[in-house]
Amino acid sequence: MDKIKIAIVGLGNCASSLIQGIEYYNNNNNNGSKDINGLMHWDLGGYLPYDIKVVAAFDVDKRKVGKDVSEAIFERPNCTTVFYKDIPATGVKVNMGQVLDGVSEHMSDYKDGATFLVADEEEPSKEDVVNILKGAKAEILLNYCPVGSEEATRFYADCALEAGVAFINNMPVFIASNPEWAEKFKKKGIPIIGDDIKAQLGATITHRTLVDLFNKRGVKIDRTYQLNTGGNTDFLNMLNRKRLASKKTSKTESVQSVLAERLEDDNIHIGPSDYVPWQNDNKVCYLRIEGRLFGDVPMNLELRLSVEDSPNSAGVVIDAIRCCRLALDRGIGGILYSPSSYFMKYPPVQYPDGEAYQLTEDFISGKIES
Repeated sequence: MDKIKIAIVGLGNCASSLIQGIEYYNNNNNNGSKDINGLMHWDLGGYLPYDIKVVAAFDVDKRKVGKDVSEAIFERPNCTTVFYKDIPATGVKVNMGQVLDGVSEHMSDYKDGATFLVADEEEPSKEDVVNILKGAKAEILLNYCPVGSEEATRFYADCALEAGVAFINNMPVFIASNPEWAEKFKKKGIPIIGDDIKAQLGATITHRTLVDLFNKRGVKIDRTYQLNTGGNTDFLNMLNRKRLASKKTSKTESVQSVLAERLEDDNIHIGPSDYVPWQNDNKVCYLRIEGRLFGDVPMNLELRLSVEDSPNSAGVVIDAIRCCRLALDRGIGGILYSPSSYFMKYPPVQYPDGEAYQLTEDFISGKIES
């Protein structure tokens, strides 16, 4: 089948893992065997994990702008695990993007190598970005702007609309879940999946699964927290608490939505906690749930989860891309509700994970449209 042509905004750790993964599965396909680790779907609607091609990319860091994508994904401040380093040259140079609110003030002079070094290149206009997307024949635009990049995310969502390109919003800025933006994509017949990628097996999906278990076993939940630490630029960026409003809402509502009864704000705390430089792209989650068993007898559960953050994201995005292409193939526009509910923390409609999984399978098979 034809390659799925994607454009990427933000060549950070998540993009690096995704691109490494495309090449990894291309070179480790066991002659088409489905017995391969790390994927939810080997064949998704006829598309394999390596049927994806990067045709355009945007970043603002001077260590990445102007370089081939195959080089840029290994430049600092990226620090994710390199699980596949032999990335062939793509012939695609990283374009200078719009900075807007994409770089927090405190990240311009950080001393440990994690700082952003904004390029001196002239920032592109909306028309420039649209022309690049059209010229590259991009079909899907992936948003990997940093948390808190409200203006930047809206700018690129608008560019996608203008260029007629599908949009996958991996970040916690509310586009698909915003009725006004959702209507714009619906009117233009352009697919959108969002908002805020839910990791393959990360803190949020684990928290939701445990909460669902408590519910089904009749355990009353009184309070819960989820504390996360990491050493990548995502955690460094989130030291600026002013940028965290949408992220905290996204993560909290993802768990609240599966509780039998919503908890009071004082009894639920979910969100990034601190930046630990030496952790690099490793994310550690500390999770606690307190509840009451039969006879109101108290109990609690504590869990520590350690994962490499960016491959965890890429394991879901690789399916979101293929679902988006299925929508394009089928002439479906607007919100893709089923994939959004399964792949994203803050979709327009929240479903329990088991139901979201089945809806996504039904979408892939063509039983339902969105």
